[in-house]
Amino acid sequence: MSDTDEIIGWRDLREFAAVDLTRSFVLSWHVESGSLVIDVDLYLMPEHPFYEKPRPAEKACIRPAYIEFPYCESLRPNGGSEEELADIAGNFGIGALTDLSRLSDAHYEISGEFGTVFVDAERPLLRLKQP
Repeated sequence: MSDTDEIIGWRDLREFAAVDLTRSFVLSWHVESGSLVIDVDLYLMPEHPFYEKPRPAEKACIRPAYIEFPYCESLRPNGGSEEELADIAGNFGIGALTDLSRLSDAHYEISGEFGTVFVDAERPLLRLKQP
């Protein structure tokens, strides 16, 4: 990382406007066509365009979504060594997210109950699944 690089938290990334990743849950990890795809239950804030008022039995607006990192070049669990993308992604655990940060251009850190994962890829895309 150079002196000009600045760590940017997920709250300051436009892709995650009006969501709360710390109330979201990772369901699975996989690689498709060179992209890392993280399947999540995503917590939507009231200002999100797809927010719906929770039903009486629900406490929050949770929607199924994908966080996609296109052109993923490497994945490293807990700072470990690189392995084949497809092999390693399938071994990551599930659990609540605690943080996602951009460490520098094309370098990200994702942490949660599953540990810490370092990702070298393009900017993430957030896509809600179609009902």
